[in-house]
Amino acid sequence: MKTRKRIEAGLTELATLDPRMGALWQNAGTPATRARKPGYGTLLRIIVGQQLSTKAAASIWQRLEDADVTGDPANFIGQSDPDLRGFGLSRQKIAYGRGLAEAIDSGTLDLARMSRLSDEEAIAALVALKGIGRWSAEVYLLFALGRTDIMPADDLALMVSAGRHLGGGERWTAAQLRAEAEKWQPWRSAAARLLWHAYNIEAI
Repeated sequence: MKTRKRIEAGLTELATLDPRMGALWQNAGTPATRARKPGYGTLLRIIVGQQLSTKAAASIWQRLEDADVTGDPANFIGQSDPDLRGFGLSRQKIAYGRGLAEAIDSGTLDLARMSRLSDEEAIAALVALKGIGRWSAEVYLLFALGRTDIMPADDLALMVSAGRHLGGGERWTAAQLRAEAEKWQPWRSAAARLLWHAYNIEAI
């Protein structure tokens, strides 16, 4: 779901499945397109951004880009731990980044093959790496691979937005969101995009 046309097609189907989502779309408008290039760089960026504010993650990412370690896994592997810490990475994220870079560099993780895997198969391949949990894998599938039926139910903003716009105002649990999202198949990605969008602009 990388183009506005594709997002709107998904939202049209979603509105038929759940009129509440249709009403939310009418009030909030269509989410802006947001896509990432598939590959090592996007997965590394997801790791870097875990548990950080958008501003802090962007600052660290810029330093990594300036050091030319975001495009080629071998360049990350070649950096010393002190240098990587100097860019702002924690010891844990250095370990996760090295694990990702080494898995890709060695061929253990074949990202080119992801397009041929089912959603669950692709998620399983990604979460086998330390530092990539289900949320990270789902975000990659949604924004980098453009998969249409992904709901990262553990995302705090999605839980808050769902409770605010679809429930009684209180934040939903991940289990509640995951269960409710069953009715949105096969357009759960469109639902996630709309809920994020509504959360950001306080539509209702």
